[in-house]
Amino acid sequence: MTTTLRRRLTAVLAGATAVAALAACSTGSAAEPAASDDGSLGTVRVGALPVPAGDLLRWVDENLAEEAGLDIEFVEFSDYNTPNPALTDGSTDANLFQNATFMETYNEQAGGSLVSAGEIYLPAAAFYSETLTSLDELEDGATIAIPNDPTNEGRALGLLAQEGLIEIAEGATTLQDITANPSNLQFTEVENATLPLALPDNDAVFVTASFALPAGLTTDQQILVEGDDSSYFNILATTPELQDDPRIAALTELLTSPETKQYILDTWGGLIVPVAD
Repeated sequence: MTTTLRRRLTAVLAGATAVAALAACSTGSAAEPAASDDGSLGTVRVGALPVPAGDLLRWVDENLAEEAGLDIEFVEFSDYNTPNPALTDGSTDANLFQNATFMETYNEQAGGSLVSAGEIYLPAAAFYSETLTSLDELEDGATIAIPNDPTNEGRALGLLAQEGLIEIAEGATTLQDITANPSNLQFTEVENATLPLALPDNDAVFVTASFALPAGLTTDQQILVEGDDSSYFNILATTPELQDDPRIAALTELLTSPETKQYILDTWGGLIVPVAD
């Protein structure tokens, strides 16, 4: 760990511990876990999909966490539907799989109160095809598979709208928000985790990097790619009760450190984009 990162961690942890202590004094409740006498922060349980977040969490745990006094326990999930309920019921302390819009939608629909501890990386999304080599080859009536959750469905529709293939209402999240479809594109809504399997049956399929990577999809199959100016960066989510916990502060700092950013770039070559300074 570099001297700069060590200094930043020290400052962040000091601030987080002070905030937790003040909160405890003002409410009369016990303070959130703080560093022990030997500098250990203890274990933080983080829910995530295996790729890329699981790999990232393992790398940080093996290379940076020990010196920061943190033990990262990766809790594996295979879909987008279960990590937030697990965080809400206390099975995990944080999760790393969603963007802020997805979290806000979950909070609204489930009556949750999850919060963001900060942006970490962008799992760049793209339309993939087994038969087409460019967007220009999409014909009238082409079949397109998109995610069935409001956040990523809106993300896919927005990308198509940017290219002028469709027109959508402001804040579009479903097919009903398409206001013009001049090429009569035929859409199928599919659960995120199974979208790669829809490739043989569709002209184009919208897949985020979290599922494109384990499915072995390549950049050669991309016909329309999301830019790094996207607003869909994945966040480290936690609960209001743990928002000021020193473990969450340390984890956020480690996940956005220069060392971690370089690991992301070296490992995924642009499919995963680290958050900018």
